[in-house]
Amino acid sequence: MLSVLDVFRIGIGPSSSHTVGPIRVTKRFVDALNRESVFDETVRIEVVLRGSLAFTGHGHATPKACLLGLLGYAPETLDPQESETAYHAVLETKRLLLNRVREIDFDSESDLIFDYDTPADLHPNEMYVQAFDANGKRLYSQTYYSTGGGFIASHAQLATPLEDDIINTVATVPYPFGSADELLGLCAEHKMSIHQIIYANEDAMRPREETNAALDRIADVMMACIERGLNTEGILPGGLKVKRRAPAIWEKLHCAPPSNEREQLFDWLNVYAMAVNEENANGGQVVTAPTNGAAGIIPSVIKHYCAGDNKIPQNIRKFLLTAGGIGLLYKQRASISGAEMGCQGEVGVACSMAAGGLASVWGGTPLQVTSAAEIGMEHNLGLTCDPVGGLVQIPCIERNAIGAVKAVNAARLALHASDAMKVSLDQVIETMRQTGLDMSSKYKETSQGGLAVNVVEC
Repeated sequence: MLSVLDVFRIGIGPSSSHTVGPIRVTKRFVDALNRESVFDETVRIEVVLRGSLAFTGHGHATPKACLLGLLGYAPETLDPQESETAYHAVLETKRLLLNRVREIDFDSESDLIFDYDTPADLHPNEMYVQAFDANGKRLYSQTYYSTGGGFIASHAQLATPLEDDIINTVATVPYPFGSADELLGLCAEHKMSIHQIIYANEDAMRPREETNAALDRIADVMMACIERGLNTEGILPGGLKVKRRAPAIWEKLHCAPPSNEREQLFDWLNVYAMAVNEENANGGQVVTAPTNGAAGIIPSVIKHYCAGDNKIPQNIRKFLLTAGGIGLLYKQRASISGAEMGCQGEVGVACSMAAGGLASVWGGTPLQVTSAAEIGMEHNLGLTCDPVGGLVQIPCIERNAIGAVKAVNAARLALHASDAMKVSLDQVIETMRQTGLDMSSKYKETSQGGLAVNVVEC
């Protein structure tokens, strides 16, 4: 079992697979140079981007991410302003302080290669990294994959035969599950809710107080991201000249005369989700939920229903544990990568997770929680990923707003049902997987189809 803390990762925008993942890849590579005892001999590093990382890398800030990892930054802890300064220093001087220890030459024009011709092997987000000594001899090389949500893997890890395709973790959890059906069975057998099952599994990995502190930290970063987005005006970077809209909507909501909450429900959810994804598009600190491109949906629903004046930390933890458990099912049984599944694997999964989390907070049974998650995904099946200009802006920002509204409605529909739905969560996850495999690569984060080719960039 993976941990829900693997699903919710603190990092920077605009993309978990194209920004957070590559930072982790190049940092891992530098760590490997030390492990292989060739760090001191290395005078040049070459990074090759393939597949979706090549086609949309510029818009997703992948070049910057690669350099930050080589500099030794980690996405969870880096200071955006400090790292931005360090990145521009490399571009200007063509010198890079490897792991912030020793200086080497690095010319992004020749040492960072966008390979549009070589097909990505095991996953659409492929990176090939190699190090050379002063004589041009290759000291070490490795192929990596950014598999979505900030997760990364080496070629050897992904090339494992299918029968052995299990991620080994240190902890043995008391309630392992590989499907929603198994999860529901555990809930029924032990008379526990979904979040209690997840809590017990997390307890096997670390003390409960550490899990609570991590969940509270995740929620705090989410809420801080909303606040920054609501109060920061301006134009988003990248050339599309997209104006931040959340501050104006926020101002209208506060200046408008009191209105029926139901009339304004969409507005509140919209503005919170858009605030997060405008921050993400600007390269700000966000939480993968389960990805950066879909980072606004879960915070929006938590903000409106769990983090108001009567904030109850237990409800937020319950929401995150339940949503995280659902996210684990998608990660383990399908994918949360837009380059593999299209946006159904990002916004669709986030909508499903948020629906299940909210149904849990509202007192839903385990069956109603999984039904909410199923509804949330069912009506996102086939959703394409076709970012205009390769930027995580159009249609991504509005798509999060729509996803938040869908999630709430899915939770409501599930709570009105007392019997099992005709479609199970396992069935809809498998349907999403099959749909993603069938989907043309034009619609899977390559900006080669859909809105990306029918909208003039600038």
